[in-house]
Amino acid sequence: MIGLLRAMGVTLKTMLRKPVTVQYPDAHLPISPRMLGFPALLWDSAVDEPACVGCKVCERYCPTDCISVTMKDNPLAKEGKSTRRKMVDDFQIRLERCILCGICVEVCNFEAIAMTDYHEQADISRGGLLATKDDLFRMGRDFQQRAGIKVTPGTPKLEAAAPPKEGSA
Repeated sequence: MIGLLRAMGVTLKTMLRKPVTVQYPDAHLPISPRMLGFPALLWDSAVDEPACVGCKVCERYCPTDCISVTMKDNPLAKEGKSTRRKMVDDFQIRLERCILCGICVEVCNFEAIAMTDYHEQADISRGGLLATKDDLFRMGRDFQQRAGIKVTPGTPKLEAAAPPKEGSA
């Protein structure tokens, strides 16, 4: 008899509680600021070129092999307008394979990738979730504006790995 009264008490408390669901897609629950969404490429607005140099480190470390990167020579470097000799030619992420682990962001020496808050991606075809370089830059620029991120990647994070200058002891 006591078990029955306890069960009825739990049921009554639940009935009087405010609902925790919303009518999706009309309403959205708030997203935690620590939530990891899909990765995106960042744009270096100081020099008006991509922060990514196409070094393929993210491609090598990706556990699901969802990233594909190619690099090319930077035409602005030949003209003397940029210090970056290489730049990204093609960058693709298969979003259906991405597990949102953030390893690509951690291993990027140029801080060119960020985990955004984009998470609602769906398509009815298997190959429809291929994010191209243009898509990734669009997502990255939008995220940079909303989050107030300034990118100054020109040099790698690992500055200690740079060769010593001549004459320094």
